[in-house]
Formats: sequence, structure tokens, C-alpha cells
Amino acid sequence: MEELKLTFVNVGYGEAILLECPDPAFPAGTFTMLIDGGGADETEFVGESGRLPIADYLRREGTKHIDLMVNTHPHEDHVSGLLNAARLLPPKKLWQTLPPVFCRSMRRLDVSLARNMSQDKFLHALNDCASLSRETEEAGGAVSVPRPGWSGELCQGLRCTVLGPSEQQLADLLTRFEALYAETDEEAFLKKLNALDAMLNNRSVILLLDYKGTRILLPGDTNLAGYGDIDPALLRADLFKVGHHGQRDGADAALLDAVQPKAVVCCASSDRRYNSAEPGLMRLIAERGAVRLFSDCPPVEGESIPPHSALVITVGAAGKLSWEYIA
Repeated sequence: MEELKLTFVNVGYGEAILLECPDPAFPAGTFTMLIDGGGADETEFVGESGRLPIADYLRREGTKHIDLMVNTHPHEDHVSGLLNAARLLPPKKLWQTLPPVFCRSMRRLDVSLARNMSQDKFLHALNDCASLSRETEEAGGAVSVPRPGWSGELCQGLRCTVLGPSEQQLADLLTRFEALYAETDEEAFLKKLNALDAMLNNRSVILLLDYKGTRILLPGDTNLAGYGDIDPALLRADLFKVGHHGQRDGADAALLDAVQPKAVVCCASSDRRYNSAEPGLMRLIAERGAVRLFSDCPPVEGESIPPHSALVITVGAAGKLSWEYIA
């Protein structure tokens, strides 16, 4: 098999991307990478659209190892399911936006301080982020922060380039985290928590993958404001996972014209929570001739999306993209 397989697991409102690439140097001849893991709230998986926790999907598919795990940013709908996946299959390597030495010092936050759902989810996510980093190290995995501008082969035929966050953004992120965890006044703590929550999407790890000439852009939850430090010429990609669950700020005409995607994946929930899979953005994508694909089943004009547990995209050596929804 000379095809790269990229699976967008239906975790509802969240993201979980499983990448499998043929390479005889890895166990069973396959390099396995997991980018984010959706959430861990059981209520997220109630319904008939086919949603499935990432750990359950890995068990069902018989995944045996994870060579590289990426936590693009510590929001609950990205990191909490990832922690459960790591407990099932401890990764050999973990990329994240916080230095592991800081994660070792992160005290467990009191989730009873939350005054609304957003704060509750974020406090849980930060605790899960610290646990993911520490438990990965305890299991013998290497934890690191991918540096912007790094480019190298992850496995045979698959090159990865880290486009973001910038060094300045990473430094600012760490400063804000240090201030949050040092804060002892409850009101000041919650104010810092809200501010950090609001800016975290645009500190997502942004990856550009190249499999034998086919380019794949995976920006986490980055929205329009998060691409400012990146040369637009670097953004061109055949497959684009649109940021921020396809909310209106996920992309605009200029960004889509820079990327020039043949296909766009939108990780919006079937209930279109927070105005994900925003109709205007979905029209912009269609007007540019790109195929629209979805990890869940949001109602989108011009699309008939069947219930499914995953969207599976294959990339052939000749650059051919093919896809299917699997139950």
C-alpha cells in the first residue's frame, strides 16, 4: 500500500485526526499519528449522527500504537479525548504548545471555581493537558514544543512543516500560563482564565504536511487573525481542514484564494453549535470549486451527509484524493 490515510473521527463538536502512513521502519509497517482527540464529556456522544469517542474508535479499528501525538491547543474539545487515547496507547512522542517542564509544575485547578460552562470546560481541559504531558513522560514518551519553521520527514514520503504558533506567540502563551497558575486571588484568576481561553485558538499548532507532493494544511482552531505571521505562499494546500470548526472567522475569500484547496474538511457538529459550518463560509468554499467534507453531519445546503463514525481520506502517490464516510 502506497497510500496515506487520513481519518477525521466523528467526535461531535471537536477534532480528532488519525493519520496512517506506510513505512516499513515502524511497527506493522505503518507510521501512526493522532492530531487532537475531541472531548471527553459523555453527553457529546449521545445522538444518531455516529459520534464516537476517539479511544473507542481506536479500539474498534484495532490501532496498536501511536508514534506521534499532537495537542494543537488545550481546549476541552481537542485535548480531553486525547488524554483518554494516550492512556490507551501511550505515544512515543507528544507535541504541544507548553514546555513539558512547565506542565510538570501545573497544579490541579479547582473546577468548582467555574461560574459558567465555558470556564468549567476550560478548567477541565487545563487539568487534562497537564495530565497528558506528565503521563506521556512517565510512560517513556518524549514531550516537546514543535518550533515554528521546523521541517522534516515524519516517515517515508511524509514531510511536515510547522507554520505556527510563532516564537513570539509561544513566549506570550507561556507568560500568560505562568501568570494564571501563580494567581491566588479568585476574581483575578477567573479574569486571567477568560482572557487565556479567548486567545488560545490562535495559538494552535499549524501543520503543513506534504505526502509525495500532495499538501495538507491542518491549522487546529486557528481563525483568520492567526495567520498574520505566515507567508501566504506557504499556505497553499490540496486538502484544507478549515479552522475553528468552520465558524465565520475560520476563513475568508483571501485565505481560501491563498490555500487553493481541492477539498475542505469542516469539523462542525451535527447541531452546528456556535454557528459552526457557517452557511456563508460554506458557500465561499463551494464557489471556489472545492469539495466540502465533514467529520460530523451538520445540515449544509447542497450536501447530503450520511450518519458516520469517520470521514476517511486517502492520498495516493500520484496525488489522487479519494474519500468515504464510514459507519
